[in-house]
Amino acid sequence: MTATSGRRLRADAERSVRAIITAAERLLGAHPAATMEQIAEAAGVARTTVHRRFASREALIEAMETTAWREIAGAVGAARPHTAPPLVALHQATANILQIKRDWRFTLARPVPLAAEAQAVQADVMAECELVFTRAKESGILPGDADVTWIRRAYLALLAETAHGASSGHDASTPAGTPDDPDALSSRLIETLLYGVANR
Repeated sequence: MTATSGRRLRADAERSVRAIITAAERLLGAHPAATMEQIAEAAGVARTTVHRRFASREALIEAMETTAWREIAGAVGAARPHTAPPLVALHQATANILQIKRDWRFTLARPVPLAAEAQAVQADVMAECELVFTRAKESGILPGDADVTWIRRAYLALLAETAHGASSGHDASTPAGTPDDPDALSSRLIETLLYGVANR
């Protein structure tokens, strides 16, 4: 096998894996009991291809979780949490995550992923999130006695609810014309987190 043909085979394998994972997210989101055979049909690949790539349904879901959390980690990293002004980093990371959560509703439904690798990536993301809030506290955006861990937990709860409302289209409180706009949703979420609802 030549190097070129080897690269082509790897690229083909990666495309089939991505097709399977994407089809599984879409199908399992609508029909959680869908079989591997149904996922293969939705992905447009042979059943043997799915079983060759993933030894079991659990292995497939673990791969989905790892892929989704890697995307979130990349989205958070793109917001420059270590160097950008804290509010800028928080806004950009939130908007990025909301876009990803919209595409991975089934996979990201668990608070703790099944896959050990996904759990490790999730832990890194949580650490970056806490770093942003620590920087916000040090810069005076948050009170000096603020409990950063509690703020992170409140933020994640708001993030989950915002993502759920935007994805389902049932967030009647979102301003007209912006229910799926990640930037508008991010601004709304952060304002609520920092200032509450009484003074809005």
